[in-house]
Amino acid sequence: NLLSSSLMFLALRNALRYFPPSHHNILAAEFAQELRQYGHIYMYRFCPRIHMRAYPIDQYPCRTRQAASIMLMIMNNLDHAVAQFPQELVTYGGNGQVFSNWAQFRLVMYYLSEMTEEQTLVMYSGHPAGLFPSLPSSPRAIITNGMVIPNYSSREQYEKMFALGVSMYGQMTAGSYCYIGPQGIVHGTMVDEVPLRKRHEQGWLMEVTSDIEHCIQRIREAKRSKTPLSLGYHGNVVDLWERLLTEYERTGELLVDLGSDQTSLHNPFSGGYYPAQLSLQQANQLMATDPARFKTVVHESLCRQVAAINKLSEAGMFFWDYGNAFLLEAQRAGAEVEKEGGGATEFRYPSYVQDIMGDIFSLGFGPFRWVCTSGDPHDLTLTDDIAATVLEEISANVTERVRQQYNDNIRWIREAGKHRMVVGSQARILYSDQKGRVCIALAINQAIADRRVSAPVVISRDHHDVSGTDSPFRETSNVYDGSAFCADMAVQNFVGDAFRGATWVSLHNGGGVGWGEVMNGGFGLLLDGTEEAAKRASLMLNWDVSNGVARRCWSGNSNAYETIQRTMEEQRQLRVTMPYPVQDEDVLDRALQG
Repeated sequence: NLLSSSLMFLALRNALRYFPPSHHNILAAEFAQELRQYGHIYMYRFCPRIHMRAYPIDQYPCRTRQAASIMLMIMNNLDHAVAQFPQELVTYGGNGQVFSNWAQFRLVMYYLSEMTEEQTLVMYSGHPAGLFPSLPSSPRAIITNGMVIPNYSSREQYEKMFALGVSMYGQMTAGSYCYIGPQGIVHGTMVDEVPLRKRHEQGWLMEVTSDIEHCIQRIREAKRSKTPLSLGYHGNVVDLWERLLTEYERTGELLVDLGSDQTSLHNPFSGGYYPAQLSLQQANQLMATDPARFKTVVHESLCRQVAAINKLSEAGMFFWDYGNAFLLEAQRAGAEVEKEGGGATEFRYPSYVQDIMGDIFSLGFGPFRWVCTSGDPHDLTLTDDIAATVLEEISANVTERVRQQYNDNIRWIREAGKHRMVVGSQARILYSDQKGRVCIALAINQAIADRRVSAPVVISRDHHDVSGTDSPFRETSNVYDGSAFCADMAVQNFVGDAFRGATWVSLHNGGGVGWGEVMNGGFGLLLDGTEEAAKRASLMLNWDVSNGVARRCWSGNSNAYETIQRTMEEQRQLRVTMPYPVQDEDVLDRALQG
């Protein structure tokens, strides 16, 4: 256990605060056992025995539909078909939690059932501080996760604070209640067979094998026949990387053209990365009994993994960082990932934000999503058609670069239904720019007003977006004016969404690349068919995108400059400070030399 005897007393005292003293004798013994065994008090006895899922919104006992929509989204995040480790309230990413313990879940659901439209639920890292008076126009919930004084935002401090029950890691959409299953993100690479089988049963994997030779054979067959194949390998990915390298060295055949890594390396020493040298059971045992030795073994495994990747890359494979802190943690392990002459956020391989996503973000495109609260697949089909039709209509009057993005997403939406992507709530995601998001939201809201869609719809997005996240090793890794490590954008986004109409907002430390490495936020907004909902959606969504585009413009991104310039022409109340470029670099040299 990470805690001293005195801190274990504190952790136990903290947990018992939720209960009257008459229950303390029984609960203290249970909680102390959980603390010793798991390093955290989850309060398993209070885990509900109901089937946890997103029920239709009218089935929630609430005074306001806004509160009911939050309850629906919380239960979807903890659905066993959706969540990674639902018993530990972990939705995805190894340790991305909805709440820190089950008492918090029960108390939050009680508060939401009692809430009026003149109250706001305040959430401190999983803990419901209570219902506080507010305005009908205010958010119904304000969520913060992992807000820590900067000098104490280290991995070691997180582990201690989490053990004490005073802070938690909300990942991105886990702690903001907005995860929508594998459409949003398929869980990171695992050595555990249970999630692998789950994704196979849900149709996200075509085949599963635990035989590495069979895996190599199927890759070769699919590659030669040009047959689409999603293949899950139950084993350690380091062994697979090394086997692919051996095959190349033996036959000269490069079986992998594109490569990346999805292990949960924001949490490398507590189950996010299992080293190749140990079995799952051996790793779990060493993790608990000798954390220092386990850390060494993880670093050795990372060095092996990078060595194989480097050789395959030299042979012609294109590798990129997924944004899970793989290259960052590999660098800390001593692996050869340095980029000669590179900046603080650059490595031997690009982040996919630097290489792929950056220009999309600068155009205002990001992961926009919605959830049909009726639970009726017909409503999802209808909203799919609404979204595709909207994009088809507005794509006629955009630049070619933007039209290409629209066309990709129109195809995705038109074909999404037949591929049965839904896991959990009736939800959909697409990449859209500012105009597309606003127009889709308004069109769906009108369909609710016209009763073509049978119940309200929650709109949201991933925190991994244009404006939502300041993350120097992912979302803002292509910001080169020295501000990549600044977090003003994400904090301003959270605040701005709150007073422009969001139903709930969240701000998190950590997410993607890990605690202390990123600040990110998100929102949920209930569309109920009213004019007020339309006004909120238009005002908030415009800000939610323009904020990030303006920041990227100021950093020197030419695509963002053009995008925000066009937006100002369309919205006369928008006035953004625009940068002037230094046209003569000699001016800088002369000034500094003088």
